[in-house]
Amino acid sequence: MICVLMVASGADWEPTAFGRLTERADVVVLKRCVDVDDLLATAAAGQADVAVVPLDAPGLDPAAVDLLRRHQVRLVAVLCELDDPDLRLRAVRIGAGTLVAEGDLDALVAAVAEPDPVSGEPASGSVGPEPDLPPVPDGRVVAVWGPQGAPGRTTVAVTSAAVLAARGRRTLLIDADPYGGAVATQLGVVDEMSGLLAAARLATAGTLAERFAGVQRTVGKGLSVVTGLPRPDRWSEVRSGAVEHLVEVGRRDAHVVVDTGFSLEQEPGADFTGRPGRNTMTLAALESADEIVVVGAADPVGLTRLARGLVDLRDAVGARPLHVAVNRSRASLGWSEREVAGMVEGFARVASLHFLPDDRAAVDRALVAGRTLVEEGESPLVRAVEALVDAVLPGLAPTGGGRRIRRRTAGRGRRR
Repeated sequence: MICVLMVASGADWEPTAFGRLTERADVVVLKRCVDVDDLLATAAAGQADVAVVPLDAPGLDPAAVDLLRRHQVRLVAVLCELDDPDLRLRAVRIGAGTLVAEGDLDALVAAVAEPDPVSGEPASGSVGPEPDLPPVPDGRVVAVWGPQGAPGRTTVAVTSAAVLAARGRRTLLIDADPYGGAVATQLGVVDEMSGLLAAARLATAGTLAERFAGVQRTVGKGLSVVTGLPRPDRWSEVRSGAVEHLVEVGRRDAHVVVDTGFSLEQEPGADFTGRPGRNTMTLAALESADEIVVVGAADPVGLTRLARGLVDLRDAVGARPLHVAVNRSRASLGWSEREVAGMVEGFARVASLHFLPDDRAAVDRALVAGRTLVEEGESPLVRAVEALVDAVLPGLAPTGGGRRIRRRTAGRGRRR
């Protein structure tokens, strides 16, 4: 017997769906809940198997979906149009794994009554990585690094990946920060598992390539994410070689952007203990990268850390091309771009230098909505990151009529 909970939102499809479900001998509708809070309270009793909820029901958020899963209640989310990309993206971000259209009651009944025998979830309508863009053979790998102090590594990594995907290039964003990644939080992704830890386990077992789709979450057309560590103390579960293997598998059909940690120090005694040092993930990502983007803050403390970081990074990666992004640039600091460029070039020879404006309003809108800056629309920061992507991966011009942004090169105060 399958016990079902429904949220009564007053939609036209609900009475018919209720009748169709109660017609089945193997289904019983325990309760028609007045709202999501009532649903969660009833689910906590442990007697329900399935919850049928409109996707737009107030309170249906990642926390609610996570609570249903913890009580082993499968969520069947009902939406107006199954092909609506905005609705499907919302479903991905709250973690709703099964979607049905409100006009397809046969699919609704099947989703409730006929779970897939292997996974326990209905085989049709589930949300996961979709081949919505053609694969990219031998994709390029970009590692985004920056010194301590939160200069904006994650924002630059996420926006760069979103720019590539918006240009019609399949892109994989990997959160490889050993101090606790923020990519999932920034994009509003709540998942029961860490994609990075799952990938590390599969890499150890030798099955990562075959089961690679299971460690990703789709967050937009052409853009998927391998979420990072759920807690900083779990870095030791990522064994040596796991990040390199993950990057290698990812680049087989996508461009890869890796968000890294800040520290480049080797853990003393790591060679004797047999376990990787905490910063091995960061060093592995940098070693696997074709291009490295270095992010530093534009204030005095940030520029000092950037200068020291460039010296340390050169010791770690040798002569690898470095693209420097001076983040949160603003006129109130009193320095010209030429002066900052002279300082940066005094510590390291860089392939290109970019100034990203202090676009706090756009960043705040994206963070609150759990979206990328590209999804939020045109902004000075998006245009600056587009120029950065042009410089880092110059062969990847916009497709489908996308605009091309000219880049700013190191030491020059005007557009070329």
